Amino acid sequence: MVGLIWFLVIAAVLVGFCAVAVKAYGSRLPGVAPEALPGLACTLFTLKMGDIVQFDARDWVVEGVLTYDEDGFQWLEYLLQDQTDIRWLSVEEDDRVETLWMLPYSGLDVSHPGAKQLNIGGHAYQLQESGTATMTRRGNTLNRQAETCRYFEYRSESADVNQQHLSVEDWDGDIEVTVGYAVQPQDLRLLPGDGERVYNARS
Repeated sequence: MVGLIWFLVIAAVLVGFCAVAVKAYGSRLPGVAPEALPGLACTLFTLKMGDIVQFDARDWVVEGVLTYDEDGFQWLEYLLQDQTDIRWLSVEEDDRVETLWMLPYSGLDVSHPGAKQLNIGGHAYQLQESGTATMTRRGNTLNRQAETCRYFEYRSESADVNQQHLSVEDWDGDIEVTVGYAVQPQDLRLLPGDGERVYNARS
């Protein structure tokens, strides 16, 4: 009986010692993961210059950030670059998060933006929404430099899945056209960068 009591006492001491050791040195013990470093996580709403968006087996570097504001409703567009290739990632939250993967498009003559219908490659794009937004920008945003932007968002049900969305933006006379498609947020892997631009993208 006495031996059993001593065994229980020694076991309790050892358990207490191990608990203290793990609390004090847990990050150094084999098999114990260190605490996550604060400030490294990034989301679709907090990307900054130098962060990486991994998509379609490529690493896209954030070169610029545009914040659109229309009567208090805001959405974001990120200028992404991989080598000489440019993409725009549009992020909007209205009931749910919507992300669009957009490619600059130069094959459309839009002399009068705002038409109810536009045609590309035999496919008709119908105007879905339009408006005017004010801008806040960081980093490189190419020709998108005006303080306000008139935007026109189109969609086609007949176009190729990679070209169902069409965006026309009027930046004080500079017309920017992009075409692309919706992507699932979970298909984008976000990695923190060092806050610096990498490619110095130009139009």
